[in-house]
Amino acid sequence: MTEQSLPEVVRVARDLIRFDTSNFGGGDAKGEREAAEYVGNYLTELGLEVEYYEPIPRRTNVMARVPGRDRSKAALVVHGHLDVVPAMPEDWTVDPFAGVVQDGMLWGRGAVDMKNMDAMILTAVADILRAGEQPERDLVLAFFADEENGGVEGSALVVRDRPEWFEGATEAISEVGGYSISVDDRRAYLLQVGEKALIWIRLVAKGRAGHGSRLHDDNAVTKLAEAVAAIGRTRWPVRLTPTTEALLQGLSDLTGRPVDDPDALAAAAGPAEAFLRSTFRTTTNPTALSAGYKHNVIPERAEALIDVRVIPGTEDDVLRELQQIVGDEIEIQTVVRDIGMETPFEGDLVDAMVTSLGRHDPGVPVIPYLLGAGTDNKALAYLGITGYGFAPLRLPADLDFTGMFHGVDERVPVESLVFGQRVLADLLRTY
Repeated sequence: MTEQSLPEVVRVARDLIRFDTSNFGGGDAKGEREAAEYVGNYLTELGLEVEYYEPIPRRTNVMARVPGRDRSKAALVVHGHLDVVPAMPEDWTVDPFAGVVQDGMLWGRGAVDMKNMDAMILTAVADILRAGEQPERDLVLAFFADEENGGVEGSALVVRDRPEWFEGATEAISEVGGYSISVDDRRAYLLQVGEKALIWIRLVAKGRAGHGSRLHDDNAVTKLAEAVAAIGRTRWPVRLTPTTEALLQGLSDLTGRPVDDPDALAAAAGPAEAFLRSTFRTTTNPTALSAGYKHNVIPERAEALIDVRVIPGTEDDVLRELQQIVGDEIEIQTVVRDIGMETPFEGDLVDAMVTSLGRHDPGVPVIPYLLGAGTDNKALAYLGITGYGFAPLRLPADLDFTGMFHGVDERVPVESLVFGQRVLADLLRTY
């Protein structure tokens, strides 16, 4: 495609990808300032009043309120995040921050998580305002920093220090839902109505320092390795919630298969299988190791990071069980802990999202699901705002979309972005 032929939603997503907003976690990030200023300038050109909040240098959040036709209705928050996880260029087919468009796809870090949705939000609102129209109700457009670090330097601080941004809002939409999957060659959409709870922990093992050549029975690295292996090999049991039960029933209705084997039923979802299976149970994945400083020195301390995602309401039970798994010699430190959420698959907003999808892809079922990861909806929940995942995308059946979250060669079809912008604009005009 030529530059002139690219739809605006693709150009905006490409521009955002070209801002390297890599977030390494723990306060180590390149910052979102330039991307936030791009968003702010775009919104200003639409005639909106923009506010920035940068509580930490370069960790920039931006907001604008769009007046609705019926200001007696509660406002709707439509939000995204501007940071991305790091990318190793040598592992990619293309430069992850070049915003390459080829083979009908937009490639780059953030094409899936979640600069695609940021662009859909901006251009959907632009479609409405440039036509001289208004959304049905007030929209609070918010673009946060630091979501990839649990939002501790982003949405959590915005909610704490700028709660007036969200005055009058009761509901929110953001990632990760509204996208299509293929179930036994039939298309269905997943609408996110909940999120697992988040616990990021650090394992700390201590031993006796010494020379690497000696016989040594108090080795911190050995203790840590055993603990990490034990956690990494733990397979947690299936524990269903009302949302995952509804998901299974929806998959069963599509396939005719029984609901009594959740993993087998999820296998009918093709590339989305692993994503769905993680919603049925706790997951505890080791993600980083740190120990030692020289080949022939046994260190006195070794550490590991574990990403723990648990079924809402089971957090304390899981932490106790993790301590039993690793044993008393391993210290467990909680680095970040955040709530889980679950909302019934019903109500006016749910009906409106389902209806908007149906207008653009008639007859395709919409099924609720529980996100195995987390979003900035967790922060908004502290203000009493109910959040949903609705970044609508009609995707090719063979595209492993969910596998590209934080993955290599992240990409999204151009036509999917155009579809999503239209569905989102439809929702904002009518709800």
